[in-house]
Amino acid sequence: MKHLLSAADLDAATATLVLDTAAEMATLAGREVKKLPTLRGRTVVNLFYEDSTRTRISFEAAAKRLSADVINFSVKGSSVSKGESLKDTALTLQAMGADAVVIRHPASGAPHRLATWVDGSVVNAGDGTHEHPTQALLDAYTMRARLGRLAGLSVAVVGDVLHSRVARSNVHLLATLGAKVTLVGPPTLIPTDLRTEVSYDLDAVLPDADVVMMLRVQRERMAASYFPSAREYARRYGLDGPRMRRLPDHAIVMHPGPMNRGMEIAPEVADSARSTIVEQVANGVSVRMAVLYLLLGGKS
Repeated sequence: MKHLLSAADLDAATATLVLDTAAEMATLAGREVKKLPTLRGRTVVNLFYEDSTRTRISFEAAAKRLSADVINFSVKGSSVSKGESLKDTALTLQAMGADAVVIRHPASGAPHRLATWVDGSVVNAGDGTHEHPTQALLDAYTMRARLGRLAGLSVAVVGDVLHSRVARSNVHLLATLGAKVTLVGPPTLIPTDLRTEVSYDLDAVLPDADVVMMLRVQRERMAASYFPSAREYARRYGLDGPRMRRLPDHAIVMHPGPMNRGMEIAPEVADSARSTIVEQVANGVSVRMAVLYLLLGGKS
């Protein structure tokens, strides 16, 4: 693996290798000394053109636990806000000797462009409404840890699929690993280009679901009116207590965060034993450690 740009690029063997490596990394979390010397002397740059404290901190923790040096390149107030292009920034990072660049960018495809301009590895931490591959990997890891398998699982991805790079990456990765994905939401928020099952009725999907993944309603990406009101959306597509009780006993509830409590997910659901939301955060560090290790660990 040279880069991680898209979940669609991963075959089943590579994806499983990441998950298995992440499981080994997770054993570190229980140790008193949580660091490995594996990436000592390597430099990982976090290049975030969009605010995302959670994802940036997760990558930073992952790199530091592998003893890498981390440079956080904050775009606000930097030369970028003064008009520097992505290519010029890439050349600057290249001159600094970045071994890996973790990039989040509002333009779909930006990480792929960056990969052509730097010698180091590029990890896509979210590009526009396109993909967010490490989120899909940590979601798959969480499902496998809770339910023991991925092949044959029935996964409902509910909500604002249209604007969700998390949903896109999950559809690609879960299909590769043998799970069955159903997209659920109002017709205005379901894209037509993802080849998977679709339902506009959440209640019909719940009794057969092993996993329900609730997506955040992304008001900041919406220019038009995709649904009549927040209340109407919550009534039809929000996961509340009564809906949660229609799920099979073993089923889990996921959310990539940050949550709109009371909108797509009720507090009693988010805080229930079925919820994996806190685990997903912990698993995110292990999975990102695995990705950085596999990208950089073999290089001398």
